[in-house]
Amino acid sequence: MLSPLSRRSMIRRSGSLTVLLALGLAGCGSDADELADQVPEVNEQGYISGAGVITQLPIGERGEPIELAGEYTDGTAFDLADWRGAPVVLNLWYAACPPCRKEAPALQANYERYQEDGVKFLGINVRDEAPAADAFARTFDLTFPSMLDQDGLGVAALGSVLPAQAVPSTVVLDAQGRAAARVMGAVDASTLEALIGDVLEESA
Repeated sequence: MLSPLSRRSMIRRSGSLTVLLALGLAGCGSDADELADQVPEVNEQGYISGAGVITQLPIGERGEPIELAGEYTDGTAFDLADWRGAPVVLNLWYAACPPCRKEAPALQANYERYQEDGVKFLGINVRDEAPAADAFARTFDLTFPSMLDQDGLGVAALGSVLPAQAVPSTVVLDAQGRAAARVMGAVDASTLEALIGDVLEESA
């Protein structure tokens, strides 16, 4: 049976995040059903409180590439398929979510750190209209783009990796567009740095 790993279950070695247990999350329906049991506590405000739960997927168990196309909050079109060949960080959030506010600087720091490596970042805003999403970005000096996901397309695209109520969550895609790691709950800067670094090492 699948089981998530907390930060205390992991070892840092040479700047990389090494998981003690390999987990597969995508694939058959039974695995998808088990994901529903892995969600950390979701409070009545609809977000995950507490430390994030971290999972990495072995290369051979990553399933199919994540397919998602849409528009940024400014109306510019994007397609994840165009980003194949580089890692991608997807972050589910909304403006009134306290853990989302807490993790925002960590996301921006890693976006800046890995820009030269070609790593792409996309926020998936699950509740807000464009003005609220853009105000959040200005408040936290976020310079990576976000999409509005009131129709649920972004959440649905990640349905094999994340339960629908897992906000905030962060998914790191490998260069082939497959889910390589996820954090359910707020992610910190060092954890995200290590997850991205592991995927970059695979590409190298």
